[in-house]
Amino acid sequence: MESNIVLKAESLSKWYGNILGISEISLEIAPGVQGLLGPNGAGKSTFLKIATGQLKQNLGKMTLFGEPVYNNHRLFSRVGFCPEYDCYYKDVTGWEFILFLAKLHDYKGKEAADMAASALERVGMRENENKLISAYSLGMRQRLKVAASIVHNPDLLVLDEPLRAVDPLWRVKIIKLIKQFEKEGKTVIVSSHILPEIEAMTNNITLIHQGKIFAHGDIQEVRSLIDKHPHQVSIVCVNPRLLAEKLIRSDYVLNVHFNNNGNNVVIETNNRDSFFDSLLKIILETGLEIEEMTSPDDNLQAVFDYLIGK
Repeated sequence: MESNIVLKAESLSKWYGNILGISEISLEIAPGVQGLLGPNGAGKSTFLKIATGQLKQNLGKMTLFGEPVYNNHRLFSRVGFCPEYDCYYKDVTGWEFILFLAKLHDYKGKEAADMAASALERVGMRENENKLISAYSLGMRQRLKVAASIVHNPDLLVLDEPLRAVDPLWRVKIIKLIKQFEKEGKTVIVSSHILPEIEAMTNNITLIHQGKIFAHGDIQEVRSLIDKHPHQVSIVCVNPRLLAEKLIRSDYVLNVHFNNNGNNVVIETNNRDSFFDSLLKIILETGLEIEEMTSPDDNLQAVFDYLIGK
């Protein structure tokens, strides 16, 4: 229903001189977690900055909670934003920075201190709160940005690549935190160029590519498209020709070629699951030692290139 829509973009376009940021984006987002997925440079950050009032669109309309966003200061207390890149004062402590932001949102005295403490606690930064931000690791600074975005308890949380440089343990905890916000009735828009990150947070996904909405809906539909994408698997082993001989007869192996160094074989397959099942059997049967295995095109940009080129 229209009354349930938190964010509404209508024919939204933004350009920087001759550079197109986003083009003709129309999108409605309801409460819950919404994933915004696309390769680097796809227009995700431009869209999120317009959504949070930091940029003004050239064409179209953007509303939050039924109100125009740009130059509407009344909305800012309802929105939390975690930018992709660092944005902080280096010569203050984490505690001072988060407390300052709480006060900017008109919390005072003990209430401001309690809000700051709660935000830092939720991202595991209490034990480091008295260190200068300039001494923080990249992962700690990332968690501090998340704390900055939630300190005022916003209704809409916008997270631009929130898991960047975060260690594995806290990646899991931040994902759980995002899901908790959904349980609290909040709206979370989270962007990433990594599909498994979005899959771990939500089933609702918007694919953006070259500034345009490419797909919008359930993540299973997107996953089905990606699973059809031919994948290359690069394998370094002692006897790559034996491996190639065993695999080339399979229906799901489309192509095999060797790199110049002689011990590297690249397999192109249209069925990753069957390929890896066969690979495991070959290893068990022959005792073949695999030194290294990578998927050079197993990334979102390759998927987009494949789908758009169909």
